[in-house]
Amino acid sequence: MHTARTPDASPRGTLGDALAEGTVLLDGGLSNQLEAQGCALSDALWSARLLSEAPQQIEAAHTAYARAGAQVLITASYQATFEGFARRGIGRVRAAELMAGSVESARRAGAVTGRESWVAASVGPYGAMLADGSEYRGRYGLSVRELVRFHRPRAETLAAAGPDVLALETVPDIDEAEALLRVVQDLGMPVWLSYSVAGDRTRAGQPLAEAFGLAAGVDQVVAVGVNCCDPADADRAVEVAAAATGKPVVVYPNSGEEWDADGRNWVGRGTFEPGRVRDWQRAGARLVGGCCRVGPSDIAALAGRLESAGA
Repeated sequence: MHTARTPDASPRGTLGDALAEGTVLLDGGLSNQLEAQGCALSDALWSARLLSEAPQQIEAAHTAYARAGAQVLITASYQATFEGFARRGIGRVRAAELMAGSVESARRAGAVTGRESWVAASVGPYGAMLADGSEYRGRYGLSVRELVRFHRPRAETLAAAGPDVLALETVPDIDEAEALLRVVQDLGMPVWLSYSVAGDRTRAGQPLAEAFGLAAGVDQVVAVGVNCCDPADADRAVEVAAAATGKPVVVYPNSGEEWDADGRNWVGRGTFEPGRVRDWQRAGARLVGGCCRVGPSDIAALAGRLESAGA
């Protein structure tokens, strides 16, 4: 949290500028904070359902992370798609309003602390819309062109809502990454590209150096890395991402527990340790935080580590 300027700083600096100056702190898992607030998320739309039914809960969850020290708040649009909303009888106009609302909620929450903050509009993978765990496998059987057709309307809608960056996150394979990079090239705004990985490969089994390399020459990509993976896998991936692209690395693993898509619950034990941030920084990470099951207390602990390191 050390790129933060004074509360009256104007205009707000870009996230890319902030990454060039030091380490920037992301938030943690939105869903676990919503559950802690008493929200039920056993639904195909997951947290996106609350954009319509309880938007105040979304803003409250963002606010909890902002107060914990997060400088970048990721919107509740990960599982928000026109197709998913349509299955609930929500038309395209209203769906677009809900997506834009996700950006507005994060912006309002970021303002409560008076510190400089940024909003990252989440563009989740195709598999998230299926709500069957496919985002942890990839290889959907769709061509790059078909994935472009799926992602473009939502990415355009979110970009039009005025976030600071698009978070192309939890991407399981190279084909989807290629599609997403094609989509955003016409949007004229910065993005980060973040894969979900297992060991030294994408969830679909491709080598990480090859996957990260897609972003190497793309100026719009301000950071590349991993999220929603085991913290130990994140440790290894940071070095590969930095070497493959020469860009700042984004890293926000989950708690270390594993998602059981059939049982729709988390199993195993948590291994997220805020002290890992020192190694991530040494390896090239400049955008750090947590994903599923990493809560405000963990983000506050990360903030403390960064503070003590003077990052």
